Amino acid sequence: MTAEAKPASPPLTERQEARRRRILHASARLAGQGGFEAVQMREVAEDAGVALGTLYRYFPSKIHLLVATMQDQLQHLHSTLHRRPPADRGPAQRVADTLMRAFRALQREPHLADAMVRALTFADRSVSPEVDTVSRITTAIILDAMGLEDPTPEQLSAVRVIEHTWHSALITWLSGRASIAQVKIDIEMVCRLIDVTWPEGAPQA
Repeated sequence: MTAEAKPASPPLTERQEARRRRILHASARLAGQGGFEAVQMREVAEDAGVALGTLYRYFPSKIHLLVATMQDQLQHLHSTLHRRPPADRGPAQRVADTLMRAFRALQREPHLADAMVRALTFADRSVSPEVDTVSRITTAIILDAMGLEDPTPEQLSAVRVIEHTWHSALITWLSGRASIAQVKIDIEMVCRLIDVTWPEGAPQA
């Protein structure tokens, strides 16, 4: 093991996982009520029914906590999409519809959305594992909508560009610089990259 390598953390026990979920739910509730500033670690601990020291053992900072909250929200979206996948036949339109479903969910909780996006923006290298997990889940959501298990390098590149556009569109919407209608146009436009990278003659449904 190199000096930089860290041993893998042991899996959480059922009790620890339940405690972690209470913390994430408390974080989401407080953020939903008042945004980024409303998420104070002491209040999260009280709301979740855990000691403040316990909270810090799970999440070393507010940024770690809010990025993990976004991870949890995306995992919930991913599960929902498995139960009710997009019905469009073409992969580009399926991805566009999937990302707009995510936008509509965030639109219902604008304070929560703003808190999670601000945390992603403020995240430094210490939060890289959590940020990477958010990116992996987003990639999985897009690939599932495309119907791909083994994407080409070109298709993965297109997915990264789509992710960047989705994140940027979310920021501009939250700042009031773009309407949902404009976001929809931008998402549908960037999703055309999927058609460009789709192998000729390959099935799309």
